[in-house]
Amino acid sequence: MHKPGNVLMVCLGNICRSPIAQGVFENMSKNFKISVDSAGIANYHIGDAPDRRSINVSKTNGIDISTQKARQIRTNDFKNFDYIFVMDNQNFSVVKKLALNNKTNSIIQLLNDPFEIEDPYYGDDKGFEIVYDKIYQGCKRVLNNWK
Repeated sequence: MHKPGNVLMVCLGNICRSPIAQGVFENMSKNFKISVDSAGIANYHIGDAPDRRSINVSKTNGIDISTQKARQIRTNDFKNFDYIFVMDNQNFSVVKKLALNNKTNSIIQLLNDPFEIEDPYYGDDKGFEIVYDKIYQGCKRVLNNWK
């Protein structure tokens, strides 16, 4: 029996990496009692669907993320989530700084620790495939250690 929990995936704008991570982790943890959400540290895309390239690479891998809507990380996320997984070191420092200003019980770490998952936004479809693979590896690492 695995412990229940909740996980927040965080990237910069919540349209490329963290929506993929939310979809992959939800799919991988179907037999666990884990709820998963995602957010961005910036407010650029609030209410937007994920980037079409994120939707496409996820769909290619059998995961539908098309109904997700971007949101910005909120202070109560630090109370509501057991784990906050970030995609890169910049996200990590911003989230850690926010956590210092808010009481948090959340464990904050890189999803693919110790490696970063680079932002594919300004690249091509191949960049999204690479990011998907890194996210998949990170989610697998997390679930393999889920007690």
